[in-house]
Amino acid sequence: GIIKQPKSPTRFFVLKSFFLNTKDFENLIMSSKRCAACKQLRRRCPSDCIFLPYFPPNNPQRFSFVHRIYGASNVGKLLQQVQEHQRADVADSLYYEAYCRIKSPVYGCVEIISILHEEIDRLERELAKLQAEISLVKGQTQIEGQLAQGQQVELSSSFDLSTATPWFY
Repeated sequence: GIIKQPKSPTRFFVLKSFFLNTKDFENLIMSSKRCAACKQLRRRCPSDCIFLPYFPPNNPQRFSFVHRIYGASNVGKLLQQVQEHQRADVADSLYYEAYCRIKSPVYGCVEIISILHEEIDRLERELAKLQAEISLVKGQTQIEGQLAQGQQVELSSSFDLSTATPWFY
């Protein structure tokens, strides 16, 4: 077909065979620069958007999880209350806790913390067992060394023969 030129002096841009006027083109460009929060909330993303550094447009699910558990307003307030150098850690923590809560609605991140504590306890018991085995091997090696040199081996005992009564008495 024949494409008619508009009568008004509006500028048009050709983008992948679609005609867009200037305003639509600017909206298209702005929508790609909006953070995930502003995209999901369907609002314009201001240049000083509190969410932009922590919820990038290429990871919308990150904000979706946080928004579903905490709400955008609460997250925004929380980010504004903490110092700027702490905000990335806060956003990461909120995302992780929201992700865990969605995966495990009953226990959330407490389930993972509990599993990790059990693992630490198991590893500490294993470490204590291995340290006891090392002590035993060191003691045996020391006794074998003394025997090889012909020294008398003194075994420590809490039983004193001088004060003991004989069994046949």
